[in-house]
Amino acid sequence: MEEPLCCCEYVDRRGERNHLAACCCDCEDLDEGCERWLTCKSLPPGALERIADTIADRLRIPWFAGAVKINVSLVPPLVLLPVFLHVAALHFLLGLVILTSLPVVVLWYYYLTHRRKERTLFFLSLGLFSLGYMYYVFLQEVVPRGHVGYSQVVALTCGLILMLAALSRAKKDPGYLPIPASNGKSSHRGLPNKSVRGSSNGLHGVTMSGAAIGRAVNGEAKGYSRMSAEEPEGVKKDWCAKCQLVRPARAGHCRLCGRCVRRLDHHCVWINSCVGEQNHQAFILALSFFMLTSVYGITLTLHTVCRGRTPFVALFYCPGAYSDYSSALSFTCVWYCAIVTAGMGYILLIQLLNISYNVTEREARLALRDNTGRRLLGGLVIDTGQYNRGFLCNWGHFLSLGSSPPQRSAEDIV
Repeated sequence: MEEPLCCCEYVDRRGERNHLAACCCDCEDLDEGCERWLTCKSLPPGALERIADTIADRLRIPWFAGAVKINVSLVPPLVLLPVFLHVAALHFLLGLVILTSLPVVVLWYYYLTHRRKERTLFFLSLGLFSLGYMYYVFLQEVVPRGHVGYSQVVALTCGLILMLAALSRAKKDPGYLPIPASNGKSSHRGLPNKSVRGSSNGLHGVTMSGAAIGRAVNGEAKGYSRMSAEEPEGVKKDWCAKCQLVRPARAGHCRLCGRCVRRLDHHCVWINSCVGEQNHQAFILALSFFMLTSVYGITLTLHTVCRGRTPFVALFYCPGAYSDYSSALSFTCVWYCAIVTAGMGYILLIQLLNISYNVTEREARLALRDNTGRRLLGGLVIDTGQYNRGFLCNWGHFLSLGSSPPQRSAEDIV
């Protein structure tokens, strides 16, 4: 029987017992990289990836039952955001350069991870730390000036708490379809001959007879893949080759989570999870609370830093903003919040329009690809017409999501 790990020991990615004190030992890839860098030689293919994997595996902190691994994507926001904002507060031009480059860097990192199909905690860490740090600056730099009342601080705090509560709910199960028990066995064993039509996300539309489907997936998906033997031939089924199940209507496979989700809308990097049938309402609620809280905090800060001006005018013209460092930091944080709020406001607007037309982001994307949807409101929304039942009915359908058990009948399989 092996001895338990002490607080500074851990089992590395090779399955060997290691110690934090030896974090710089036995790293041939790093040694070779440094040697080649000093001699101006190029690195062999894959060396950078191996070095990054080694660093990520050894970046740990002591804990009771052994050293805990730190997700590398959590670190940059915690370190860089305060540094950038404090540097931006030194001068107007520095603030202009940094606040302009930050969204570009974030978008670049988003497309980098999206192209590699990787899940990352970077955006969730950036969002949560931004909230915490903005609240800290508000309490430290704005409230002591005496222009913000106690009731206003309480209202802002309550809005922040409600937003975090909604975000916590949105982080829960979005409506994953149960994975078949036989998924670990041969993926296509027992599947009859079928005509397969390629589609996005590695999914295939499969055309089979009802009896054939009954033989192929009978009992594998706990109700989601059970089909009626009397179903007419030629009916197109939405078969997921990844999860090995037949999906109900409007469900989709997320290539980042590796799961099928009921009424999949999209994978949101800001919550590091999918938005689906079970958490779509909480997602909209979290966005709404964020917008209200952020706009309220921006308004209170501008009324304090730029006295005598309306918030909109003060945002673009505040002569005394850089008179002292405290005002400059508060004004810089206001602009940072304004940029983030504008981005989240656009996401919320698109979501509200999609709900009004009863279309999901996934359905809109597929409709654009297949040229089967109509662009409305200047292209802000794509109406597929498939589920649109009018404004009130669409919102009634959205508000009832998750209130009833999912449909498992053959009529809901498309």
